[in-house]
Amino acid sequence: MSTSSGTTLSRDLLSNVAIRKTARTARVSSWDHSGLNEDAWVVLPGETAVLADLEGPGTITHLWFVQTCRRILGPGLIPYSKSGVAMMEVHNALGLSYEDSDPDYYRNVLIRMYWDDSETPNVIAPIGDFFCVGHSMAANFQSLPFTVSVKPSEEKKYGGSAAFNCYLQMPFNKRARIEIENQGSEAYFQYFYIDYELHPEPLSKEVLYFHAHWRRENPTNGWAPAGMQTNSLETQVPNLDGKNNYTILETEGAGQYIGCNHSVAHFQGTWWGEGDDMIFIDDDTWPPSMHGTGGEDYFTQGWGMQKNAYPFCGSIIHEEDVPNHQVSYRWHLADPVRFNKKIRVTLESGHANHLRDDWSSTAYWYQTLPGPKLDILPAEKRIPRKPDFPAGPVPDGPDVEALDDKRKAMIAQRKDRMDAFVKDRNEWLDRRAKDSRARSKQNIEDAKDVRRRFLASLEE
Repeated sequence: MSTSSGTTLSRDLLSNVAIRKTARTARVSSWDHSGLNEDAWVVLPGETAVLADLEGPGTITHLWFVQTCRRILGPGLIPYSKSGVAMMEVHNALGLSYEDSDPDYYRNVLIRMYWDDSETPNVIAPIGDFFCVGHSMAANFQSLPFTVSVKPSEEKKYGGSAAFNCYLQMPFNKRARIEIENQGSEAYFQYFYIDYELHPEPLSKEVLYFHAHWRRENPTNGWAPAGMQTNSLETQVPNLDGKNNYTILETEGAGQYIGCNHSVAHFQGTWWGEGDDMIFIDDDTWPPSMHGTGGEDYFTQGWGMQKNAYPFCGSIIHEEDVPNHQVSYRWHLADPVRFNKKIRVTLESGHANHLRDDWSSTAYWYQTLPGPKLDILPAEKRIPRKPDFPAGPVPDGPDVEALDDKRKAMIAQRKDRMDAFVKDRNEWLDRRAKDSRARSKQNIEDAKDVRRRFLASLEE
């Protein structure tokens, strides 16, 4: 576009980097302030860690998170205090270490975000589900706002190690606070980058604030017996109000819904996705402003879900790869769903809500403040379903008293080694958790200094 003052560029993603902007880019991260390499923060069970507490105005532009949470199953040969790593990535068959990933930590650890004067979180979700890890099974996928990268050996495992990225913009005028809470029973390790920009002037009144909320219905409110097959004659009843649909998002205010991830554990072994999407906006009664034709249709697929991950839609876990499990996503970034008073985003659980499955979802949207008071289920109600192994009763242990002295001594030795190994690791964890708390406080002060120097530079 040409004006009297010159030609300007459009404000799209690629053109934007060629336009000068008065701002200061900065980062808060988990880096080791001592200059050594213990870059992961340790968050002990029951603790909350403040990852970022920033003064505005500004915009968070990128999140990178890598995490682990390990269960010690037996004594290793290398004490953690001598190892210099957050976890032993050694196969348990080699006898050097004996540990595994906590299968539930992606649901046990919560992420919360607060903007400006909000007293309750504007974002609350399990750490995994926020980054599109459904059922606590990490799986590789790439989309425009979120990516997940998983090593082949960890793919589609409960608690599998993964790297997360989020590129959604998160503006704030006065203050931004991001924290994680470990509601599990094991120590949690967090590497992170939180990249942001500082602005010289307050945000305009047109700017909306990022929100995200996780929900679960386990089971969904299906009316039919388990044996009533999807698409059978008996399921063909009308749904002309949408009142019993699964709710992905419900909020009041003005803003725009930008999408969700959606996780299903389907019990019937037929098809979970025959339910229509219905989005009620502002003064809608019936029909809603947006009425769709099926679950896979909402996720912009057809004839079921396919094994693909596109910029705005796709499958993260496909039910053919993990039987009876599906994780899907849909981003309304090119086609935001706008509302001026309120919105309710819903999806039928099977046609006319006949299925009783395990559904969960994370909704993402921007809206005016104050936002809704978001809550979340307690940890024990967030745990994903997992197959039992070994199936049936656990085999009884041996009769130790009937063993010879040599074997009894080996059992006692193992216990002594385990006690010493755990003691050493717990002392190491306590030291690192204390250091993490100190880094959290120092990061806040460092961010204040960056802001002070940025504002001073504008006066030069």
